[in-house]
Formats: sequence, structure tokens, C-alpha cells
Amino acid sequence: MPLITVTDESFASLVLAAELPVVLDFWAEWCPPCRPMAQALTELAPEFEGRLLIGKLNADENPSTTRAYRVMSMPTLVFFTGGVQTGALVGSRPKSVLRAALSNAVAPYVNR
Repeated sequence: MPLITVTDESFASLVLAAELPVVLDFWAEWCPPCRPMAQALTELAPEFEGRLLIGKLNADENPSTTRAYRVMSMPTLVFFTGGVQTGALVGSRPKSVLRAALSNAVAPYVNR
């Protein structure tokens, strides 16, 4: 499952209207820690296929969504369930921490 690309224009349909929980990675080209974070999310994505959507939003190219969610540092992961922000994780994290955060995001959906 590849990561989905989210823009200001597609944010409402891809994130807010999603039936599954969504984790949105706010990143920028100039951000060195964003690269390993994106790689870790790409590697983790198959483990969560069908239970969670993982998206990427270039903060520089999509300022409206970035401002709306008050993203000030990159990388920032913002978690959504049912179109509502349920959490955020600021800064690069090891793959094990990301796996735990993604698992927590889907936990309410495990017994559905």
C-alpha cells in the first residue's frame, strides 16, 4: 500500500471523509528528518493496509491545511478518526515508536 499524496484541494475528501483512521505526515523538501520518517512510514504501511490510511502532505506546497492544523515543525504526524483530529506526533521518531503510534490509531477499529 503506497502512501497517499494529500493536497489542500484533496484534504477534505481524502482525510476528513475517510472511513478509516488517517495518519497525515506533514513534511517539506528542506527537512532532513522528514526523509527517514517517510521511509519508515512506507515500510510500515503494508502492516496497516485495510485498517489505516497513511498520507503525505507537503507543507510548503499546501499552506492552508498546514496553517489550519497549526503545524509549525516538520515532520509532524497528525492523526484523524472520523474527520476529527485525535492526536499529533511532532519530530522524527524511530520505526518502533511509529509502529506503536499507528497501532494505537487503529486500536478502536480492531474489534469492528
